[in-house]
Amino acid sequence: MALQTKTDEKPVYARLIAERLNISEKNVDGTLALLDEGCTIPFIARYRKERTGGLDEVKISAISDQYERLKELQKRKDTIVKTITEQGKMTPELEQRIMETWESAVLEDIYLPYRPKRRTRAQVAREQGLEPLAQLLLLQRERDPERAAEKFVKGDVGDVAAALKGAQDIIAEQVSEDERSRQQVRGAFRRQGVITSKVVKAKADTDEAAKYSDYFDWHEPLKRCSSHRLLAMRRGEAEGILRVSISPDDEECVARLQRHYVYGQTPCGRLVAEAVEDGYKRLLKPSIETEFGNLSKEQADDEAIRVFAENLRQLLLSAPLGQKRVMGIDPGFRTGCKVVCLDAQGNLLHHEAIFPHPPVNHRMQATVHLQQMVEQYHVEAIAIGNGTASRETRAFVEESLTAASAPGIFVVSEDGASVYSASKTAREEFPDEDVTVRGAVSIGRRLMDPLAELVKIDPKSIGVGQYQHDVDQTKLKHQLDQTVESCVNQVGVNLNTASQHLLQYVSGLGPALAGNIVDYRRENGAFTSRAQLKKVPRLGPAAYEQCAGFLRIPGARNPLDNSAVHPERYQLVEQMAKDQGCTVADLINNKEKRQAVDVGRYVTAEVGLPTLTDIMKELEKPGRDPREQLEEFRFADGIETADDLVEGMELPGIVTNITAFGAFVDIGVHQDGLVHISQLADKYVKDPNTVVKLHQHVRVRVLEVDHRRNRISLSMRGL
Repeated sequence: MALQTKTDEKPVYARLIAERLNISEKNVDGTLALLDEGCTIPFIARYRKERTGGLDEVKISAISDQYERLKELQKRKDTIVKTITEQGKMTPELEQRIMETWESAVLEDIYLPYRPKRRTRAQVAREQGLEPLAQLLLLQRERDPERAAEKFVKGDVGDVAAALKGAQDIIAEQVSEDERSRQQVRGAFRRQGVITSKVVKAKADTDEAAKYSDYFDWHEPLKRCSSHRLLAMRRGEAEGILRVSISPDDEECVARLQRHYVYGQTPCGRLVAEAVEDGYKRLLKPSIETEFGNLSKEQADDEAIRVFAENLRQLLLSAPLGQKRVMGIDPGFRTGCKVVCLDAQGNLLHHEAIFPHPPVNHRMQATVHLQQMVEQYHVEAIAIGNGTASRETRAFVEESLTAASAPGIFVVSEDGASVYSASKTAREEFPDEDVTVRGAVSIGRRLMDPLAELVKIDPKSIGVGQYQHDVDQTKLKHQLDQTVESCVNQVGVNLNTASQHLLQYVSGLGPALAGNIVDYRRENGAFTSRAQLKKVPRLGPAAYEQCAGFLRIPGARNPLDNSAVHPERYQLVEQMAKDQGCTVADLINNKEKRQAVDVGRYVTAEVGLPTLTDIMKELEKPGRDPREQLEEFRFADGIETADDLVEGMELPGIVTNITAFGAFVDIGVHQDGLVHISQLADKYVKDPNTVVKLHQHVRVRVLEVDHRRNRISLSMRGL
């Protein structure tokens, strides 16, 4: 049987993906075709609903991931077929089995007996001519195995015991490589596998071991082990503090295998039983334990990455202040507060340092300078970083600006600001400023537009992950990049003000084309229409198709250029306006005109009701920002350190991080408290994201303050 061709694989992929994800095969097939055409996930979800049956980004992404896995598995199958064929052991039946297998574990089981391996004890025994003796023992018809073994005593085989031991080594390896045996043990691990964690005695009393004290003597069913517990144990293992193992009921596994291989209480049967037990303990169990260790780690990684991606999505889609003149303050005690003033586009107008706090204590001078900057630069809002001296700086600013017309004051997360300030991106933006100024600019810009500023920072530095340094880094980067791309395209990008770093996440662009757009804008001035994008070097028809609908031009001559309506549908909208006897602008501004449109009249083979419905929604509010409105927040007065906390106290807080086991909340004491998942609501909560969102303002009750471990336990129940 010849290798399947690419044309054979595609329908198989669509069928398998449809079965695994419970999605119509027709919709999967349409999605795969679009992916093969080079379309991005945001573009497919927004502008090709007819071909996918209206699948959202989550499902399209799942299809894409499954597609890549199946293609990788096909490459592995091709390699296996080639290897076995070169060994001269390939048969039509074996090749067919390989080609019809789409489970990685099963495929590797099939390949195991043929896989090149190091020189094992069984291999040595075979070289000594002991394989016939092993087969004799397996048949279990020989009444006196010692006597039968005598004729194999020659060469390197010194005596009968050595001959029988070599034969048992061969049987042990056969048992460990047998597909049915492996599936049987795999099933036992799946049903009853227990993960156990023990502390390495020499490390038990060390400071670094204290954070793993929960796992010094821990065991639980593997199938119930949560992602964060498994990753914690594996981190402790990597640091040499814990020993972690996974095991089923060994006695039951051995007994089951022996029932399959041993036919009775005969001398040969006893030798085979010993070989089976040896094969299980020495070869089969370690192999399957490694497999389940990798599988459970992969599943834990997936869950941790999912949590991280969801947090990142919420953070990137945080409410923006919008284009306002902003003052950004990076607070500090000894080194002072770094203050910057930005215009409505985020350009740096002025910066200086003030010293209102001890030990310098130039409070009066700082007050005068602050008031002058607010007046001179017409500051409309003030962003204060939430790090050291944040509470004190806010109090100082409020005291200094008592007028009724004082700007709104917002506390902004500093996570990642220092990473940005020292980055190549920051150096390119502000080559003549030091890191303190760049950090304050980042804080101010985060208030104006969190998405535009945070895309410049590695997501792992933003502080919303769970064990992000322990998970598969390639998979993490892929998921986070996909999340950033999704958020950027969901919001849309102002073509004339967006930085290269923001533009590179727009569907179909990337760093090179984003740079070309910025260069073109610098040389030719602001874009006046989307069609002008076609003049950007190297931005061809395919890239234009992918990106145009996500780029906005406020004030463009064609109002559709500031909407999510794709240029490929402009003619359709113009026809709608013409049929209503008005212009496109009139159609956008006149509700009655829009309501008079019978969308059914415009259905074609290419444009269905899903696309037409999207167009009508967009005409209602062209270029609308899907993000929520920004709200001011303040911590409880007089609560500034963990020493001020009392059990039972109720406080306002901001959700800073969401994990699988609960939510971390900033209550203004420089140490986030944890609301365990069991304390999030007065009902059972399976997923914390169904109850809280990142940066949500909440009320919490203090349950416990553990000063030794720097832990604060909070509750939202009954509030």
